[in-house]
Amino acid sequence: MYLSRVPVNPLSHAFRRDYSDVHDMHRTLMARFPEAPQDVPAREHQRLLWRLEGQGRELVMYVQSREHPNWGSLPEGYLGGRALVRSLQPVLSAVTDKAEFSFRLTANPTRSVLPPPNGQKRPRGTRRPIHDPELQVQWLIRQGERHGFALLESSTGDPDVVALPRHPVVGYKEAPPNGSGRSRLKITVSSVTFDGRLRVTDPEAFRAALQSGIGRAKAYGCGLLSLAPARRVG
Repeated sequence: MYLSRVPVNPLSHAFRRDYSDVHDMHRTLMARFPEAPQDVPAREHQRLLWRLEGQGRELVMYVQSREHPNWGSLPEGYLGGRALVRSLQPVLSAVTDKAEFSFRLTANPTRSVLPPPNGQKRPRGTRRPIHDPELQVQWLIRQGERHGFALLESSTGDPDVVALPRHPVVGYKEAPPNGSGRSRLKITVSSVTFDGRLRVTDPEAFRAALQSGIGRAKAYGCGLLSLAPARRVG
């Protein structure tokens, strides 16, 4: 596994196209890797996760992948500096039982909303974004139960995490063909960035989450969990 730090040029026409359409961004990133084996979804094979950080002229893309990327093949002018690639193995090796880390996660917290029953088969729920910060933290706590970590407490006894909302992003992909021809389906992704501290409770499950991501919309800039040495409190 590899983690790349990719400075991008916000004045690049190709980057601005991708910035306005996360589906194009996904395609641009996937094109930096060898083709996946037949009958294997490309993103899942590559375990591609990414997150865009910064503002104005200081934008950086963090990209995690199974194979080493070829950032030199990006369109001319796309890079805003030298791309750095390092192995993720030291991070994975540091994951032990009860290990503590500071973390950052941009995620797409959602809940399932059921339509009114129609008296026949059980209705299927629709995913809706969670906007309330307290409910977003509760969503993250549930993810920790599934993925082998628990949020540490702050000096006040509350979960030591901050949830910062991000502007929704959009993308467009081909919709299934119908009688009137092909059309484009709009995708809107609401996300939040969590900054906080955690403790590992299940190293195997946590390493799997590090490699595969957390939550939905992983192709569209969500799910990448980044770790650093745990900061002290007090």
